[in-house]
Amino acid sequence: MSFAAVDVIRTKRDRGELTPEQIDWVVDAYTRGDVADEQMSALAMAILLNGMTGAEIARWTQAMIASGERMDFSGLSRPTADKHSTGGVGDKITLPLAPLVAACGVAVPQLSGRGLGHTGGTLDKLEAVPGWRAALSNAEMLAQLDDVGAVICAAGDGLAPADKKLYALRDVTGTVEAIPLIASSIMSKKIAEGTGALVLDVKVGSGAFMKDADRAGELARTMVQLGTDAGVRTVALLTDMSTPLGLTAGNALEVRESVEVLAGGGPADVVELTVTLAREMLSAAGVSDVDPAEALADGRAMDVWRRMIRAQGGDPDADLPTARETEVVTADRDGVLTRLDALQVGVAAWRLGAGRARKEDPVQAGAGVELHAKPGDDVRAGQPLLTLHTDTPDAFESARRDLDGAWEIGESAADRPPLVIDRVG
Repeated sequence: MSFAAVDVIRTKRDRGELTPEQIDWVVDAYTRGDVADEQMSALAMAILLNGMTGAEIARWTQAMIASGERMDFSGLSRPTADKHSTGGVGDKITLPLAPLVAACGVAVPQLSGRGLGHTGGTLDKLEAVPGWRAALSNAEMLAQLDDVGAVICAAGDGLAPADKKLYALRDVTGTVEAIPLIASSIMSKKIAEGTGALVLDVKVGSGAFMKDADRAGELARTMVQLGTDAGVRTVALLTDMSTPLGLTAGNALEVRESVEVLAGGGPADVVELTVTLAREMLSAAGVSDVDPAEALADGRAMDVWRRMIRAQGGDPDADLPTARETEVVTADRDGVLTRLDALQVGVAAWRLGAGRARKEDPVQAGAGVELHAKPGDDVRAGQPLLTLHTDTPDAFESARRDLDGAWEIGESAADRPPLVIDRVG
């Protein structure tokens, strides 16, 4: 069945509900190039402004899945579970989480992406490890899952190609924020990936994509429903992203911190969220008799990390890259650090070279921001608050501007929001 693209656009422009046949046709036709970018741009804007029903979102997601291949992990000897984060500052959780869950008996097929703007990308972080490679064939991915139990890699070109094309279009047409398109973008890839269980980490706060808890909750509920309807056991946690996670924002800096967590140390918030998400993944996969905190403490997770890095060509014992230049930012008074804004720290790390403005831009492995205090900590005048790392010292000035007003020092600490704000599913 064929339609005129303009009629599909008018239906949504006039707040009508698209039929399943219209959705199937327009997604397929756009993927094949029969619907022009400007036409899909108009439809995406109409969706942003007028929304979609649950039935429309579900059908749109299925049409995106149908545009490419579906992976199948049913032949593995253990259940599978995956995690997706909507992105934040210092969010290195995937790095210790994947080997931790694998060490507890559940295989983790983690398809990850690269950073854009102030949010870091898991693949960029891991590429700071000498020799590590992100691109694996489906056969290599399956073999590594069977042998090691965990893989973190880039999604292949055959997985939801409609999403790749539409994602790039949304990025340049002001339609990224449309919840139906966000939900279908994330879930089409995760469902096509073939995992049996999925835990969603939906970030809320200044450094997150979703600043507002109500909208984050709407996105979480939409994605959980999509996953559940597709037969994937799905749960979502809303987690705080008003302050950076851990004490680093950057690529090699975050890998180093992740290894500290796997070695039984690391910042308390990173450990807490890693163990919390691991418990959710194990429960969703039907494994309830293993405590991930023990697997983190006794070195089992570190063993899987080392095997996982080696399996993808990396050297877990190699020195990680360091930036050529550093600059320290100090406190201007005594008191208690009451606020440290995640967005401003993330933008500063991006300016220093840890992130990219366009997908084709390179990143610096050693660039980023190191934190020496978190909200609630006592500080003294002249004490280091942040260390800026970069290979391009000209970037220090713009990074300092981005950090203007990023923190407050008061007489006493304010109550901090819990790390896990809510649970959906």
